[in-house]
Amino acid sequence: MGTILLVDDDPLQAFVRLSILERRFPDVRRVSDAAEALCLVEQPQFAGNLGLVVTGHHMPGIGGPAFVAELHTRMPSLPVLVLGNPSEHPDDYAGERVRFLSRPIVAEEMLSQAGQMLAQNELKTA
Repeated sequence: MGTILLVDDDPLQAFVRLSILERRFPDVRRVSDAAEALCLVEQPQFAGNLGLVVTGHHMPGIGGPAFVAELHTRMPSLPVLVLGNPSEHPDDYAGERVRFLSRPIVAEEMLSQAGQMLAQNELKTA
């Protein structure tokens, strides 16, 4: 099972989400912004094991849709789970490799979506 990269600039929220993801997935890494995530994606050893990115819609510097688009220019088949507010637009994210979960986000729903996306990614890359 590949690495999950959690991109979250809010320390408390990131701690909670990281704890939830680590319940089910053995390899979860957290970064605090899109720039740090994109730097990791450029590292072949990290990118080769990356299975899923979990990110918020709003981030400092670059917004969620631009971040996801940039990720997909570097790794087109990488699945991305976007966590956003009900007032935000899931149609800002194009492509079959992106899913949008609206807040309030239930832990089991996030785990379920992450598991499905990782499994689909493994099938397509196998």
